[in-house]
Amino acid sequence: MITATVVPRPIALVTTRNENGSINAAPFSFFNVFSEDPPLVVLGLQSKPGLSLKDTTHNIRLTGEFVVNMVDESIAERMVACAADFPKNESEIGPAGLSLTPSEHIDVDYISEAPVALECRRVTVLQFAKTRDLAIGEIVGLHAKEGLIDLETKRINWDNYNPIGRLYANQYIRTHDRFSMSIPSPEDIISGKFKNFTEEK
Repeated sequence: MITATVVPRPIALVTTRNENGSINAAPFSFFNVFSEDPPLVVLGLQSKPGLSLKDTTHNIRLTGEFVVNMVDESIAERMVACAADFPKNESEIGPAGLSLTPSEHIDVDYISEAPVALECRRVTVLQFAKTRDLAIGEIVGLHAKEGLIDLETKRINWDNYNPIGRLYANQYIRTHDRFSMSIPSPEDIISGKFKNFTEEK
């Protein structure tokens, strides 16, 4: 019930390094940016049936490094393929039709096709229950597709960025239908003028 009401949720396609050196990729929608200064992300990690750790959790605990690869429409189906239950230490990258690029600050590759990739170092992993861990990571590097970020204004070019969100079960949502709202002054709220602040994009 909770996961069906707190929607939509952003999707992190997380890459980590397996013990055999291969790269693991797995999607998580219990994810968000936690802070801008310091730049932190949080991941909600669930254990496998039988209480064994998922590869992502194990690898983050072991290496202290991971990459959050954001998911847009162009890699949506390949993201879902990475959710399949591959054998331990077997990479999902090739079978899912994805490729890798070496990171600059950590020893975990990021997904070349991802619109945005955030290199992260583990701050802590907290266990709240036998089946639930919360990983907090500090962002130490960012990669974005060409044309996605205006380097002068440091703003996103939304015409080039179409992330998807998770609803529930196998339901997802696009982000094309956007609108803007300015925060009105208390005086405009009291006078009723705030109703005119919605502007269709």
